[in-house]
Amino acid sequence: MLQFINSLPGAVAQGLIWGIMAIGVYVTYRILDYADMTVDGSICTGGAVAAICITAGMNPYLALVFAVLAGMLAGLATGVLHTVFGIPSILSGILTQLALYSINMRIMGLSSNVTISRTQFDLVLTSEVSTMALINAIGKGLFFVALVIGVLYWFFGTELGSAIRATGNNSNMARAQGINTKKMQVLAIVISNGIVGLCGGLLAQYQGNADINMGRGAIVIGLAAIVIGQVVFSRVKNFACRIAGTVFGAIAYYIVLTIVIWAGLSTHDLKLFSAIIVAIFLSIPHLKEKHMGKKKGGKKNA
Repeated sequence: MLQFINSLPGAVAQGLIWGIMAIGVYVTYRILDYADMTVDGSICTGGAVAAICITAGMNPYLALVFAVLAGMLAGLATGVLHTVFGIPSILSGILTQLALYSINMRIMGLSSNVTISRTQFDLVLTSEVSTMALINAIGKGLFFVALVIGVLYWFFGTELGSAIRATGNNSNMARAQGINTKKMQVLAIVISNGIVGLCGGLLAQYQGNADINMGRGAIVIGLAAIVIGQVVFSRVKNFACRIAGTVFGAIAYYIVLTIVIWAGLSTHDLKLFSAIIVAIFLSIPHLKEKHMGKKKGGKKNA
């Protein structure tokens, strides 16, 4: 039990970092109603760019800016494939994700891994097993989460942000109001992957390396966080609180994985349990709605 308690701060720190990625997924999946598969590649792009910039001597905070820009470029590619060339949303994301594998390898100098020396560079946050390092990681994670939520809350309250939300709610009605829905889709995908790139930059510094496979399954974690947050905060209407609920979902997801590892189950089965966790939480809204429908039907029949 003590081992589980000691591992909780690390799970919270990881949950906060991955929660930023989940916010990026939230922008396309919930606001735009767009299934974007780019994130599995763009998170690695952000991590690779940040790692290369830091090892070249760049300030770790400035490296995060370039990680965001790299993620935005990945999102732009997906948006153009979808809106200009008419490729379906899922396929456009898969194509960009596929291309990013080679691009990420090129960024990292044809290496599958770039190590960032924690002793040589003063990183934004690290996963070193020490109380101060974990407190710093959680504190910095909370700062970046609050920053992203604050910026998105402001942006989606502007005329441009409202146009994106209108596009996601009803694209036909948005076009009738004179909104260029294609531009709004591209902009939302760019913003989403920019946030994912930020997550990649933070994750690379936290791990001390950028790996070509660091984004594998990222979309699953993002969806899990969104669904968990939706289930827990189903009655919350405030936009900022809903985004924060997504971060809570990411933290809960990593705590569940920590419990799985603590229970002595093989780490080789983590992907299996991840899929099971996501499937359970995805089914809860449907089962709840089905149950409520039966109760209403029963009352009418009575």
